Amino acid sequence: MDWFNAVDATYRGNLHELNESNFARFDAKLEQRLAELDAKWLVRWTELAARFGHDLGTLKSDLLKWMLGFWVSTLVGLGALFFRT
Repeated sequence: MDWFNAVDATYRGNLHELNESNFARFDAKLEQRLAELDAKWLVRWTELAARFGHDLGTLKSDLLKWMLGFWVSTLVGLGALFFRT
């Protein structure tokens, strides 16, 4: 019976070492893949931010043009009403 328990303990030890090494490999692969995914998302977010930055700049200039046109036409209309005789 002692021999059987000794063999069982040996197998358990070997199984534990095998599981630890498999988990270490899995953990290393997972970290590598997460790092690659993080790098890809960083590139995509940078491209998206650059595109939206350009689009927002264009939108801002268009908005300023429309706002200036609105206020100039309003002031012209108010001036015409004010100086009307």
